[in-house]
Parts: sequence; structure tokens; C-alpha cells
Amino acid sequence: MKKKPLILVTNDDGISAPGIRALISVMKTIGDVVVVAPDSPQSATGHAITINSTLSINKINIDPDVDSEYSCSGTPVDCVKFAVNEILDRKPDLCVSGINHGSNSSINVIYSGTLSAAVEAGIEGIPAIGFSLLDYNWNADFEPAKSFIKKITLQVLANGLPDGVILNVNFPKLKENEIKGIKICRQAKAMWMEEFDKRQNPQGRDYYWLTGKFVNLDNGEDTDEWALEKGYISIVPVQFDLTAHHAIQQLNSWKLNENK
Repeated sequence: MKKKPLILVTNDDGISAPGIRALISVMKTIGDVVVVAPDSPQSATGHAITINSTLSINKINIDPDVDSEYSCSGTPVDCVKFAVNEILDRKPDLCVSGINHGSNSSINVIYSGTLSAAVEAGIEGIPAIGFSLLDYNWNADFEPAKSFIKKITLQVLANGLPDGVILNVNFPKLKENEIKGIKICRQAKAMWMEEFDKRQNPQGRDYYWLTGKFVNLDNGEDTDEWALEKGYISIVPVQFDLTAHHAIQQLNSWKLNENK
């Protein structure tokens, strides 16, 4: 009998979030599942790791069909590191992160704990996918995404991914029969226009809440933002080699070693 794939599941919204519970329900139909996820929300932590305080891990049991569930006091990246080095007795065949409550398209990939967990798995040589739904509501409906998640996951398990590449998958907030299909895209050029909401506490001291709005600067029809706006699921292959290879020749023209 063929051995089931070992699948590591994590997220950044916390181990009890509806998004990760939906993702676990899909992964259970594909392989053996181990869950290691933050014990509280860790959104927008990026690739942060815990080095100035201790980590705690607790084995819990939210889903009776999953034998191995662990809550971690650290970040999503901590969860992946701990799973690979302390919990699992072999390298997982796949790591999936999500389903995030909210978009991780475009520049959001930089800030995302969800995608950073997938990137960390990729650094460890594990094929990895980050899944996100364009709905920040805690009670968001993840059902329309499930069949597509299974399809994408099975393709990655069957075909693998190029070295140094993970997948960033975003779902529009639509019913399943309204989703037009899947588009392989590039990351749109966009940014956040930040504002700081200044307030005062009862003692008269100022404090601030970070707010702002998302601005898409890209009119291309091959981007994740375009695909999502048009009702498609976007898949962006993301690399964690941050070298700007196209700039090397230009920088070499500076002749920095002359007159040394």
C-alpha cells in the first residue's frame, strides 16, 4: 500500500481560526496531518522569529481525527522551525499555510506571516503553499475554496515545485460556481498608503493605531490583483532568493575596485 504523504499545516491567524480548521479538513482527505500553529493571532509578523524570549509548545486536540496538533507561543516561522526540528521524525512531503483571513496578494506577501511560514518550509527544502481568502471576517465562508485547494495540493504533491519556489494562492470572495478559474500570475506592483490614527489615553498620553489603504499601481492583466478582481483564483510562484539578478551587471559597471 502506498504511504500517505506527511503534511504540515500552519497559519498566522492562530490554531483555532476557522481558516486553518477548513484547511485541515481538506488535508485529512489527502495525507497524514500534523498541525503546528500559533496559540494566538500572529498576522503581519512577516518572517519574524523568537530569539529574545522562550517558546512554549502544547499538544492539544481540537480535531479528533488529527492525532498531532500543537499550539506554539511563537510566530508562524517559529512553528515551522519547531515542527521540522523537534516534532516530526521525517521531513514532511508538503507544508500548507492558511487559509488566511484576508488577502495576501501583491505586496502583502512581504508582511504576511502565512506566506512567511510557507517560505520557511521552502528554505527547509519542503514544497509549500500559502492559501488566503479575500475576506477578513472571522466567520468567512471557506467552503468554495476547498475543492480548489485539494486540486492544487494534489498537483504539487504529484509534480513538485522548482527549487526555491513556493506558491502564493489567493481566492476571491465568491461562491464556488462564481469562480471563473485559476490564473498563474505575477505579483502586482502595489503599496499601502499608511496613516497613523493619533489618540490619547485617559492619562493624556498620545498613542497611535496604524491604518491606511491599499493602492494598486499596476494596470497589467497578468497580475494577481487583476485576476482576483475579475473573479479568478490567483497563483503566484514566489522565490525567496532576494537577489536582484538584473542589477548585478549595472552595479559591476561602477568599477568599485578601481584605485584600490
